[in-house]
Amino acid sequence: MSADVQLDQVWIRFGDFVAARDVNIHIQEGEFFSFLGPSGCGKTTLLRAVSGFSEPSEGRVLIGGRDMAGIGPNKRPTALIFQNLALFPLMTVWENIAFSLEVKGVGTKERRKKAEELLELIALPGQGEKMVSELSGGQKQRVAIARALAAEPDVLLLDEPLSALDLKLRQHMRTELRAIQQRVGITFIYITHDQGEALTMSDHVAVMSQGIIQQVGDGNTIYDQPETAFVASFVGENNLFKGKVSEISGDYALVDTSAGNIRARTSKGEERLSAGDEAYVFIRPESLKIANASKFDNRIGANIKQQEFEGSFWQVFFDVEGSDRDVKLSTVNDGSTLIHKVGDRVDLGFSADMAIATPAGELAAE
Repeated sequence: MSADVQLDQVWIRFGDFVAARDVNIHIQEGEFFSFLGPSGCGKTTLLRAVSGFSEPSEGRVLIGGRDMAGIGPNKRPTALIFQNLALFPLMTVWENIAFSLEVKGVGTKERRKKAEELLELIALPGQGEKMVSELSGGQKQRVAIARALAAEPDVLLLDEPLSALDLKLRQHMRTELRAIQQRVGITFIYITHDQGEALTMSDHVAVMSQGIIQQVGDGNTIYDQPETAFVASFVGENNLFKGKVSEISGDYALVDTSAGNIRARTSKGEERLSAGDEAYVFIRPESLKIANASKFDNRIGANIKQQEFEGSFWQVFFDVEGSDRDVKLSTVNDGSTLIHKVGDRVDLGFSADMAIATPAGELAAE
């Protein structure tokens, strides 16, 4: 079974503090949905509201079309995987997995059979007799998922379950987690501050800041078409130029910045740009090129400040007149030597379609 989840005009307050503000989201049945944002943005608070560990101050939480008001966490069709996993150290792996079935009074033989099925699902066959202490970090993550799935929830809630793992294991586990979700077909709601996790695994992502949903979309949309300055500065890397809109032409704006006039796509958020507005222009490092004689919609004069070799990529940093921060260009290492040296004066070129202009507003902390 699986179910959709709807947050309908949800507000969550703690005294005068607003943790979630007028949240309206419909999570489709069977999708992998992530709430992405910095610490303290309200994403875990929303997860607690879905799970039943807290109630909205206003609005409704509906699971499978049913209003969850007054229904406690033990009665909701959800299972929650905590950040610390909370596995039982004195139980074997199979006993951990089948614990919810034991609570329901299911017999030992049937519990063991279900545990073995789930161990196959999470690619740990034959590991049921091990103690939790004998497992690696990644194996413990998978056992926690199996234990949650044993309860046969319609919705699985995951509160940053990979945060304690090292980078390589985290990258491996996000692939495993997505594969498990696709096999079982139930709705996953995932909480994370890690962009890579959210963009890699999710069907849709909600980016949050200070209790507000800034944007909801698939990974490509969030990355390529940010609707606010916060989303553009939080998701991935971006070069920022501040200025004022001098002209709007269709879906493009001409923005007068300290580096010169920049033509860019306008963001498609609720707040739209007009001539005279303060605006931020964002350009991804991979969208910049050293112009040479090539034609580009935009050209910016810059001095090479630093070059860093990262194996598959070169990262090149520039001083741009009037900018209070370095401008970064990323280019694939194709085996050739960079022809420009530190101190060289060059033009940086980029297409108007690869730059996006948003209304001036909140930026993510660096």
